[in-house]
Amino acid sequence: MELGEDIISGEQKELLKSASESVNLGAIVHLDNDSANSSRASADLEDFKRKATVIVEEYFTTDDILSTANELKDLHCSSYHYYFVKKLVSMAMDRHDKEKEMAAVLLSALYAEVVDPSQVYKGFCKLVECTDDLLVDIPDAVDVLAIFVARAVVDEILPPAFLTKQLASLTNNAKDGKRGIDVIRRAEKGYLSAPLHAENVLRKWGGSKNMTVEVVKSRINNLLIEYLASGDKTEACRCIKHLKVPFFHHDIVKRALILAMERRQAEGLILDLLKVAHEEGVINASQITKGFNRLIDMVDDLSLDIPNARKLLRSLISKAASEGWLCASSLKSLELQNEQQMEDDILTSNFKLRATSIIKEYFLTGDILEVFSLLESEDYSSAPVSLEAVFVKKLITLAMERKNREKEMASVLLSSLCLPADHVVLGFRMLIESVEDAALDIPGIVEDLAMFLARAVIDEVIAPSYLDEVETNTCQGPDSMGAKILQLSRSMLGARLSGERILRCWGGGGASKTVWDVDDVKDKIRKLLEEYDSGGDVHEACRCIKISACHSFTMKWSRKH
Repeated sequence: MELGEDIISGEQKELLKSASESVNLGAIVHLDNDSANSSRASADLEDFKRKATVIVEEYFTTDDILSTANELKDLHCSSYHYYFVKKLVSMAMDRHDKEKEMAAVLLSALYAEVVDPSQVYKGFCKLVECTDDLLVDIPDAVDVLAIFVARAVVDEILPPAFLTKQLASLTNNAKDGKRGIDVIRRAEKGYLSAPLHAENVLRKWGGSKNMTVEVVKSRINNLLIEYLASGDKTEACRCIKHLKVPFFHHDIVKRALILAMERRQAEGLILDLLKVAHEEGVINASQITKGFNRLIDMVDDLSLDIPNARKLLRSLISKAASEGWLCASSLKSLELQNEQQMEDDILTSNFKLRATSIIKEYFLTGDILEVFSLLESEDYSSAPVSLEAVFVKKLITLAMERKNREKEMASVLLSSLCLPADHVVLGFRMLIESVEDAALDIPGIVEDLAMFLARAVIDEVIAPSYLDEVETNTCQGPDSMGAKILQLSRSMLGARLSGERILRCWGGGGASKTVWDVDDVKDKIRKLLEEYDSGGDVHEACRCIKISACHSFTMKWSRKH
């Protein structure tokens, strides 16, 4: 007899046998449930894929963003939205530029409102990973997908970090194919590194019917003026849709709010329009938030033209939030000012007005001595910030809005004024900090501001090391406009014969009609000083300096001698 038979009774054996069968049956049932759930999920995904394909096809036919958004929401499958992103882009890649632009616009419109940002991110990850498969049917898939990735970054629906993270992921997983790596590298180096890359990417497929930023801004202004005259919100919303620039709706919000602040009687009409545009899905919540944030960033400059701009903006924010179409908690801080801050703002604002007048007069007359005289009469002692830095910012901004003549005159004046280098650097920092907003009014600001920086170094107004200080204190990352400006400026300074080229970039000679060679100018100054040193007449020396029309070199040599 075996040991087990002595210890375990027959009844116990039956109980153990029953328990074992029960456990085995439970395991089988559990496996069956898992299998059923997996099959059901697979069936749900396949059903979503079919419906998503139909929605995309209809969108390409109708170009109706609102209808497409509603149809996607009605599927109630938010966890599968990544597939919709993938399907939309892959179908557009195999079609004309019109459909590619439509796909980019739709993604921007759906972002955050219908499709969660994480689903957009996942959708682009899937696209890049399957580049090898896309190449089978789309020979130029690498380039087209690179443009889609760049466009998503420009439209702020993909973070710039997507590029580095995805590149690392693809490098570590060779099975996903090298072509995905090619997509990321081409997006980064081919489309997101060049100056004015945003403008170029937006126009790649004839976006906005080939409208330039200037045209779009003009149409927005006309739209708002006509709305204030008619009060027809339906027509205004139709015009906003017709522009087909959902990624630029923040500018409509910004300009509308500025109008409300400038024309107090129009406030009600403006707020009503923005409320209706939000409720009907014409302008999404993220674009409204972005428009308000842009206004918060520029509120100090607005104070120049609109008294109590900060107070008025705070009132608009309060009213919009109370009506339910603005989430105030998502906005940047807009602190209340104390009495001293208000006084400081008034002082700075008054100086900006006087500086604008001085600079405009200088552009007409070219009289540097008059600028000296007017600036010397200013009292800088009680200023909250360096008014000299404010003057530098205003001088360069006004010059960038004008022709090469005024740009050259601005550089000559900047070199002639002998301002403290740290104040000049602060002025450039202020310019770079506001470059994103200024770019809307000055399309060539990247190249112009880079040239002004390079010229300041060549003219010995600032030392080359100050470029690093500007970068450290102002740039928000390697893809920011500020970083592009500094990169371009260093490139200009590093080029062969950079000094000569930069000095001649705007025609040279400032207000003078004669463009002299730099060595000729230096030679004339040297001879002038030698003659005066040997017993020359001071009045004659001053006369020679005036007629030399080379103010920047004159002041430089006066510092050295």
